[in-house]
Amino acid sequence: MDRHERITRAIELSGLKKSEIAAACGVANSAVTQWITGESKSLRPENLYALAKATGFCAEWLAIGEGPEKEPASNVSMAAQPNMMFRYPVISWVAAGSWAEAVEPYPPGFSDRYEMSEYDSKGPAFWLEVKGDSMTSSVGQSVPEGSLILVDTEADAHSGKLVIAKLASGDKATFKKLVDDGGRRFLKPLNPAYPMEMCADDCRIIGVVVRALMKL
Repeated sequence: MDRHERITRAIELSGLKKSEIAAACGVANSAVTQWITGESKSLRPENLYALAKATGFCAEWLAIGEGPEKEPASNVSMAAQPNMMFRYPVISWVAAGSWAEAVEPYPPGFSDRYEMSEYDSKGPAFWLEVKGDSMTSSVGQSVPEGSLILVDTEADAHSGKLVIAKLASGDKATFKKLVDDGGRRFLKPLNPAYPMEMCADDCRIIGVVVRALMKL
């Protein structure tokens, strides 16, 4: 079954109109038609997640046809569970850096590793494995090398938050603390041995770090 056939199946079984799907995904009706017919070969990650949420189908199944099509149905009404878990891909720092430039930064099959979290992201999210000791500190907040950090690409990025940013000087993303000083933004390492970097106009915030898993 091709991707457009899976999308067609999801929309048909959801009982939603094309206009309702378009509104849920923030696109024009014509875009939904192109997804169904297969005329459009790309589907932005945020639209894929929105489509999965609107139809009740699994995003991984819609994208690449793997995993369960839907959560098992039940004729018993269950109370909302407080400990829901969500599955996010683990990607490379280079792939994270490409988020700001690519039209479809994470095409189907871009990751073969996933980790779970109870965090329900506001937008597309992913895990990164921390490299180096620039965010390791002997006092206060510290995120040592080897930790897995969960990045929400649509969480609010404001001063004091740990963020993933992309500087014009390199292809890779960087992990730092966002600091606002006198109207100017800086990227501050938690390790005092490393210098701060200015987050100028060519600096792009990719997402906010919302969770961290430490290695023991």
